[in-house]
Order: sequence, then structure tokens, then C-alpha cells
Amino acid sequence: MGKSVSKVLKYKAEVLLREFPDKFGKNFEQNKKELSTMELGLSKTTRNIVAGFIVRVAKRKEKEMIA
Repeated sequence: MGKSVSKVLKYKAEVLLREFPDKFGKNFEQNKKELSTMELGLSKTTRNIVAGFIVRVAKRKEKEMIA
């Protein structure tokens, strides 16, 4: 089992996706770069977790759109 994502980080990711839907997508590296340029005060580990969760949410939304 991997690490779980806390509710606080999930909330941050969802707010970022809601506010900036065009900046984030299914590419982890691009999401990580966008989070770095936003200067949110996230640590490296937190930034990576949020970027990874954004990828998961983006893939889930795409899957829902297809089905």
C-alpha cells in the first residue's frame, strides 16, 4: 500500500483545479512546474503529492467524460 493523501491536500488540489482548470492536466511534471511557479509556499514533498493527486483527478474526470 502506498501513502494516502490527506484531506487537506486533497482540498488544496481540488481548489487549484477549480480556480485554474487550464493550467493543470494529466502530466505530473507539468503540474509540478505550475505549482512551483505559483509560489504557494508548499514544500517539495507536498508539491509532489498535490501534483500527483491532480493527475489522478484529471484522469478520473477524463474517464467520466468518455463513459
